[in-house]
Amino acid sequence: MSHEPPESLTIGQLADRAGVAVRTIRYWSDVGVLTPERRSSGGYRLYGAEAVARLELVRTLRELGLGLEEVSRVVRSETTVAEVAATHVAALDARIRALKVSRAVLSTVAKRGSTAEETALMNKLARLSVDERRAVIEDFMKEVADGVDGAPDMEERLRRSPVELPDSPTPEQVDAWLRLAELIQDPDFRAGMRRMLELSTPAGRRHGGHIWFTGHVVAAVREARQSGVDPEGADASGVLAELFGDADRSEVLEALQAGLDAGAERFRELLRTVRGHDPQPSRAEEYTWLRQALRAELQRVPGV
Repeated sequence: MSHEPPESLTIGQLADRAGVAVRTIRYWSDVGVLTPERRSSGGYRLYGAEAVARLELVRTLRELGLGLEEVSRVVRSETTVAEVAATHVAALDARIRALKVSRAVLSTVAKRGSTAEETALMNKLARLSVDERRAVIEDFMKEVADGVDGAPDMEERLRRSPVELPDSPTPEQVDAWLRLAELIQDPDFRAGMRRMLELSTPAGRRHGGHIWFTGHVVAAVREARQSGVDPEGADASGVLAELFGDADRSEVLEALQAGLDAGAERFRELLRTVRGHDPQPSRAEEYTWLRQALRAELQRVPGV
């Protein structure tokens, strides 16, 4: 007859009751996570009735990804489940963010058919910290805007609304950031944007700055275009007069063309996507109308 207390469970009984493999319980016992209550006279491990609940806790924590050292601290009451959970939530959030970035980079690589070198560069750009991304933008602005009168307004706009990926960026945001980072490091793009700024700031021309840095010009042109105003007709001249007053139309046209050539619209749309803003309708038709209207008016001016 057994002299063991009725509440004592052998490792096999505990395994049956908890639905956990014997070898798993034995391993957890060996590492100190699930300590036997005592040993039988024959040297077998015996567990108390509370071991079932403790085993369920250990299994749950392991399924949630906690390490054995953390589990051991919990069962020894050296820390609480809540404290360990809070730490793991932060770690999992960071891991999830990293996985989302990895997925976005791989998706972009697949779409582009990128080389190994391009893939390495994209991965590096995608994983830049907030400060590193800000440094990339500031370097771009320094080269493009330094010494250009009126350009600090553009710098101030970027500082008020920095180029920051959220904690959980969408694949579209990561892809937009990659394209933006590549674009602003292109010497030709930088040169084109500087030329656009030189022509578009108020110091360079009284009204041309409105073309690229406010929306009312586009809105007014869209209204005229949708109303059927012929860009080469007399009514178009009235639209231009309302927008640009007596500013030299050749300067307005030059600034418009400089922005189009530089890719200012693409730059702006990439910024919007990175910041999580909804995409704007294409402005291509408005810019085409405006360019036609400016050219037509210049052709009507004697000596032009």
